[in-house]
Amino acid sequence: MSVRILVVDDEPQIRRVMRATLAAHGYAVTEAKSGEEALEKLGQAQQDLVLLDVNMPGMGGLEACRAIRVGSEAAIIMLTVRNTEKDKVEALDAGADDYVTKPFSMPELLARIRAALRRMPLTSFLGGQRMAFGDVEIDFQGRLVIDGDRQVRLTPKEFDLLWYFVTHPNRTIPHRELLQAVWGLEYGDEVEYLRVFINQLRKKIERDPSNPKHLLTEPWVGYRLQLPERG
Repeated sequence: MSVRILVVDDEPQIRRVMRATLAAHGYAVTEAKSGEEALEKLGQAQQDLVLLDVNMPGMGGLEACRAIRVGSEAAIIMLTVRNTEKDKVEALDAGADDYVTKPFSMPELLARIRAALRRMPLTSFLGGQRMAFGDVEIDFQGRLVIDGDRQVRLTPKEFDLLWYFVTHPNRTIPHRELLQAVWGLEYGDEVEYLRVFINQLRKKIERDPSNPKHLLTEPWVGYRLQLPERG
């Protein structure tokens, strides 16, 4: 079955070019010219990935991204002419998996699409698909964080990042290794991606995210998931 991609841009010419190129690479493409229409299309049919322009009339890209993330697990790539770290962090905070600056080449965009669609292999670990540490339990099969009566769902990229930590516990993992393991070999310098996603994970797995006990920062090097040593 073809991977389904929703292209959201208010420029008809950009949508036409995207549709032709993506279809030529085997993707099934749906178009939307606004954030509002994108939400309508997502309500009609599931999508695997959304290419979402930031600057659109009406509901802007960031607002649309937040709304999409509430009800969809599709990968989201934001497309924008803005290229400051602040803009990237805003897009990732809104729920995007990646961020591509215009103008971009189609080979670059296709590589980013492949990276956004890739998923960590879910192999058996610790004899099951649930794991508890601290005050929370992680349901890997359901991609849920359970803290008492509270259940929080992990986004696909949050899940992939946490899974990599869990399968490499109590070891400082360098930024580049994390980026290449979770996003792909084309990545390595996008440290701001990790900063945003680590903060999101801490809000879900730490009782006090500002004073983490498990997901720790090793300044200038990387991050470490501190788990009890198994006896």
